[in-house]
Amino acid sequence: MTALVFLRFIVNDHDNLFVAAEAVHAIGVSVLIYKLMKEKTCAGLSLKSQELTAIFLAVRLYCSFVMEYDIHTLLDTATLGTTLWVIYMIRFKLRSSYMEDKDNFAIYYVLVPCAALALLVHPSTSHNILNRIFWALCVYLEAVSVLPQLRVMQNTKIVEPFTAHYVFALGVARFLSCAHWVLQVLDTRGRLLTALGYGLWPSMVLLSEIVQTFILADFCYYYVKSIFGGQLVLRLPSGVV
Repeated sequence: MTALVFLRFIVNDHDNLFVAAEAVHAIGVSVLIYKLMKEKTCAGLSLKSQELTAIFLAVRLYCSFVMEYDIHTLLDTATLGTTLWVIYMIRFKLRSSYMEDKDNFAIYYVLVPCAALALLVHPSTSHNILNRIFWALCVYLEAVSVLPQLRVMQNTKIVEPFTAHYVFALGVARFLSCAHWVLQVLDTRGRLLTALGYGLWPSMVLLSEIVQTFILADFCYYYVKSIFGGQLVLRLPSGVV
């Protein structure tokens, strides 16, 4: 809440927070690329999280091209490209170091509920119904795409530096995205929610942003605590993720 108040007063155009969120996400993926190229190992990384990320980015890119084309589209294109490269490295080049037994979160646990929810709750704009459902799907998938990565860390309890930096970057990106929506709602005195349409969709957008922020809140706390404690390897207590 303190950070949210701080951002409200120092950032003039709160729409820049959304751009910043995508930029931080791209930086996080760049950290992964550095890890894969320098250490030649993908240990501790979740292939399933990367695949979910690629799915929601691809869907969001499609929606951007058919609904609105702006700077977010360019950032998403760059992030999708790097994410696909990470997937390729894990699946083929560094397969021997992939911890498949630890990456045991079933993707359909999030894909099916998100798809069902997108069918039921989606934007009420004038766009094609299929495009509106796709847009809702990418919003819901983004909120939970990190869950397989958290499961891997829960199973190992020890997170090496580059993976920790990547997940922390995701946490910061999620917070900035959430701050963007919350501050926009406050600035417009709730009119933004009305502009998004009627029904449950406006509330679900805001709820998705809040959920994905709090999913990573505990990890970010222990990450910062570890950094200030001078620890290179992050050790998580039971029940954190």
